[in-house]
Amino acid sequence: MNSNSKKILITGACGFIGSHLANALIKSGYKINAFDFQNSFSSNSNSLSFFRKNTDKFIFFPGNIEDPKSLNDAVKGVDHVFHLAARSFIPESWKKPYDFYRTNVIGTTNVLDTCRQNNCSLTYLSSYVYGVPAYIPIDEKHPLKSYNPYSHSKLIAEDICDYYKKNYGFKITIFRPFNIYGPGQNGIFLIPEIIEQLVSNEKKILEVNDLNPKRDYLYIDDLINALILSINSKDDIYNIGSGYSVSVEEIIKVAINVSGIGKKYVSKNINRQNEINDVIANISKIKKELGWSVKTTFEEGIKHCIDYYLQKN
Repeated sequence: MNSNSKKILITGACGFIGSHLANALIKSGYKINAFDFQNSFSSNSNSLSFFRKNTDKFIFFPGNIEDPKSLNDAVKGVDHVFHLAARSFIPESWKKPYDFYRTNVIGTTNVLDTCRQNNCSLTYLSSYVYGVPAYIPIDEKHPLKSYNPYSHSKLIAEDICDYYKKNYGFKITIFRPFNIYGPGQNGIFLIPEIIEQLVSNEKKILEVNDLNPKRDYLYIDDLINALILSINSKDDIYNIGSGYSVSVEEIIKVAINVSGIGKKYVSKNINRQNEINDVIANISKIKKELGWSVKTTFEEGIKHCIDYYLQKN
């Protein structure tokens, strides 16, 4: 079955990753069912602009993954589902754990059961589920451990995916992305927050909570390339990252260098609850089995983000 004949459902289609994925799939000739809250489609200017330009290439289904009835129409005739809809902001998960379990666990179970009933394959976007690293780089065999309600909800959802795969026999690919960034990401996340402060004329000094934590950052286009490969891949679990880590201070220095904007920066010396100091993804498995590789350097990715922000504002 070629791409022009396949129909794809994206849950969370109006979100940061979902809208980038929809864009790439449409360009590749896939037919798209976009599933998200009605108000997400109406209020998210980034995704709304994209979807308005492609009204003849997708069908929008308003709904909530917590309500299985709203998924039924969206999944009819679909060959593959990308399940991206989730609550994902870690600090909020400590304040509203029940909401995270309801959306990320019950919602994912609803998506899985709808796929079971309609005999379509699934790509599930999980998260970093390893806790404090016992070793780095972290491969897929690393012990699993939650370190906040968000990662715990994702870990439970992974287990449910595994149960459905083993007992109902349909293909489920699980990706464990590390830290994804790119144009259009919500300003509550670190990199867009840094860029917004850097380019702001009103903000004289750039402030962050902690300069030291290091993360493995992957540009959005590289994630999207991996997701698309999963449509025809075997079902398995894969890490997705860059294979190296960058500290908060290094992000700031790269952004300053790329933008040419000189600005002082300071740390508030605020440590996040259960903070992890360093993580690096071992990406050898996805490289070997799916033929995927990182195409965007961190400097290139930050430049794309800055250019997008300046153009939008």
